[in-house]
Amino acid sequence: MGKVFDRVNVPNDLKKLSTEELVQLSQELRQHVIDEITRIGGHLAPSLGVVEISVALHYIFDAPTDKIIWDVGHQAYVHKLLTGRKDRFHTIRQLDGLSGFCKIHESEFDAFGAGHASTSISAAVGMAIARDRLQQDHKVVSVIGDGSLTGGMAFEAMNNAGMLKTDMIVILNDNMMSISTNVGALSNYLTDLISTPMYNKVKDEIWNALGKFHDLGDKVRQGLAKLDEGVKSILVPGHFFESLGFRYFGPIDGHDLPRLIKLLHDVKNLKGPILIHALTKKGKGMPLEEQDVEKYKVNANKFHAVSPPKKAEPGAVEIKSAPSYTDVFGKTVVKMCRMNPNVVGITAAMADGTGLKYLAKEMPERFFDVGIAEQHAVTMSAGMALSGLKPVVAIYSSFLQRAYDQIVHDVAIQGIPVFFCLDRAGLVGADGPTHHGSLDLSYLRCIQGMVIMSPKDENELKDMVYTGIHYDDGPIAMRFPRGNGLGVTIKEEFERIKIGRSETIQEGNDIAIIAVGPMVDHAVQASKILLQDGYTMQVVNARFIKPLDEDMLTEICRKFEDVITIEDNVMTGGFGSGVLETIYSVSFIEKGSKKDKKFAHKIAALQIERMGLPDQFVEHGECNILYQRVGIDPVSIAAKAKMMLERRRTGGMQMLNKNNLKASAS
Repeated sequence: MGKVFDRVNVPNDLKKLSTEELVQLSQELRQHVIDEITRIGGHLAPSLGVVEISVALHYIFDAPTDKIIWDVGHQAYVHKLLTGRKDRFHTIRQLDGLSGFCKIHESEFDAFGAGHASTSISAAVGMAIARDRLQQDHKVVSVIGDGSLTGGMAFEAMNNAGMLKTDMIVILNDNMMSISTNVGALSNYLTDLISTPMYNKVKDEIWNALGKFHDLGDKVRQGLAKLDEGVKSILVPGHFFESLGFRYFGPIDGHDLPRLIKLLHDVKNLKGPILIHALTKKGKGMPLEEQDVEKYKVNANKFHAVSPPKKAEPGAVEIKSAPSYTDVFGKTVVKMCRMNPNVVGITAAMADGTGLKYLAKEMPERFFDVGIAEQHAVTMSAGMALSGLKPVVAIYSSFLQRAYDQIVHDVAIQGIPVFFCLDRAGLVGADGPTHHGSLDLSYLRCIQGMVIMSPKDENELKDMVYTGIHYDDGPIAMRFPRGNGLGVTIKEEFERIKIGRSETIQEGNDIAIIAVGPMVDHAVQASKILLQDGYTMQVVNARFIKPLDEDMLTEICRKFEDVITIEDNVMTGGFGSGVLETIYSVSFIEKGSKKDKKFAHKIAALQIERMGLPDQFVEHGECNILYQRVGIDPVSIAAKAKMMLERRRTGGMQMLNKNNLKASAS
C-alpha cells in the first residue's frame, strides 16, 4: 500500500480517510518532519509532539473558515504540511522559503502570525468577539504549550474569555508529563463522559429545570456545583481552569488520535470557552525517546531546534571555530558571581539561549528562571537591585520588547542599577523578523538615563560585562549578536571601560566611519576594499550608543568632510540618529566653536550618511546574505564610501552644503 502522505495536500483530503489511514498518516508525517528537519535544520521536537493534534484539528474543523491559532509557531510544521505547503517544506527557514513560524501573508490557513509565546489565546478571544459581533458562525481554536502558559498574557486572555463566555476552544499541549499518572482508564472515562452531547444535554436540562424552583432550586444548584467541583478537583486536574470560566476536558493522551478525534467532535458545538488538556511527548519519534523517560526529556530538549550538518569541502582543513558570544557572556557571568557574592542572573525561559546555563549548573542558588514572563523578570530585578543585589537580566533583544513598560516605569524612572544583557541583537538569521533584534537601540536610546553599549568582539564583551556590573548610577544595557565571535584572544584580566568613551581602531585621512557592535568588523573589512581604490578610512568603534563620545565626534568633525555611521539596528531613532542629533545640536556646535571659530561652518559642510537596517521587517535567511540585501556588508559599505568621496570631488555637494548652512543658521 502506498503512502497516505502522498494523497494529502490540503485539509479536505483528510476528511476522505479512514481512522486507520489517519493513524498511518500521522506516522508518515512524523517521519517526514524528522527526515527533512535533521537535513536542513529547524524546530524539530515541538512539531513532533503535536502530529496527532494537528491531524485531528484539520480533520474535525474546516480551516481556513474555522480559525486555528498556533502559539509561537514552533509546533506548526505539520500544520504547514497539511495546508498546501508540502512541496515547499524543504525550504523552511531558508532564504526566500517558508517561514519557521505561522505567517498570515504566507497562507490563508495561518490565522495569526507569531514567533513569541503566549499570544494565541488573546488572538483567539479577539477573533471570537469579532465573529459574534459580525454574526458569523465559524469555530475558533487556540493551541498553546505548557511553556507558553507560563506567560501572564495567556492567563489575562483566559480570564477575559471566561468573563465573556464566548465560544472558543483552547488546546493545552502539555509535554511536561508532570501529571502523566492521571492518564489512564479513569481519566479517559471521565473525559469521555463529560464531553458527550447526551451528558451535557441532560446536565443543562437539569440545571435549567432547577432554576424554576426559586430558593429550593438555588440551594440544590449550589449543592450540585460544590459536589461537581469537589469530585473534579480530586479526580481531574482542571479545577483551576474551570475557576477561570473554562469547561475543562482531560487530561487526554495527545497521541491517541481516535480519542482526540472523538473528543473534538463531541465538544465542537458546546457553548462557552472550552479547554482540552492533551498530554504529549516533545520529540516523539526521535531515537531512544520511548525507552527511558529521563533520557527522553534530555533528548527532547536537545532536539528542540537542530542545525543542518556541516558539509566539509574536499581537502579542507578543519579550523577550530571561535566561541560564541553567548558562551563568552555566560562564562563571564559565572566569573563575576565568583568575584562578587551579590551578583545574580535572571532570564525568562532561556537559560541555554542566553548562556546562563553555566550559572544554573555551577551556582543554581544565584540563577533565576522566571519562565516566559519578561515583565516579571524586569520588575523582580528592580526589587533585587534595590535590596542590595546586582542583577544581570539576560533576555533576547526581541523578547525584551515585551517588558518595555517595566524597563521605563519600574527601573529607569527610579534610576535603579539593573544590568540588561540583550542576546540576539541585530539580524539573527533563519528565525526571521519575529526574532531579529533590530529595534533595541531605538527603544532603549529614548529612555532617560539609560546607558547602552555594544562590543566589537568577544573580548570587549567580557570587559563590558565587568563594566556593567560595576555601574551603579542607573540602568545600563549591553547588546550583542547571535553566533560566534571573531576569534580574538580573550584576556584573563578584566578592564573597566569608561562610560561613553570610544576607541579608534585605525587611522585614515579621506573618510571616517563610526560603527557599533559587529559592524565594527564590517567597517574594518570595508576599509581594506576602499584602500584598493587609493582611499584611507578612519574606523571608530563607538562602543557606547548612549552616551556618545562627544570628544571623538568633535575631532571627527574637525578632521573629515565625509562621515558614515553604521549599525545593525533600524536607522529610525538608532545610533546614527543619535550621532546626527548630537552633531547638529546647538550645544555641540557652540562647544566646538570655543576652540575653533569656523567649527559651525565645518559642520554645515559635513556629508554624513547613515547605514543600518531599513524601515521594513527583514525576512529570514543566512545573516551574510541578509547583510548584503540590506546593504550593510563590507562591500556595500565600501561602495557607499567611494560614492560619497567621488560625489564631493565632482562638486555634487555644493547645493547640499548651502542647505546645511541654512539649517544650521536657523
